[in-house]
Amino acid sequence: MCTLTHFAHPQTSHLMLSQHPELATQALHQPRFQVILAGNAFFHIKEISTGHVRGFRGDHNEACALARSLESRV
Repeated sequence: MCTLTHFAHPQTSHLMLSQHPELATQALHQPRFQVILAGNAFFHIKEISTGHVRGFRGDHNEACALARSLESRV
């Protein structure tokens, strides 16, 4: 199952961020890629800023893994 790390932004309170500075840096990080259903069991990995498709997979879990991999590249 996909962790949705590249889709969703957790709602983090300011109190929680002040108590845990490492969470503050995570909360500021915006995802760059999104997994989009593009057909019957076919998924595109879209770069959010440009709208360009950067990859595709036939399995949702593999698409999520590719999105995470692209996200980790600088």
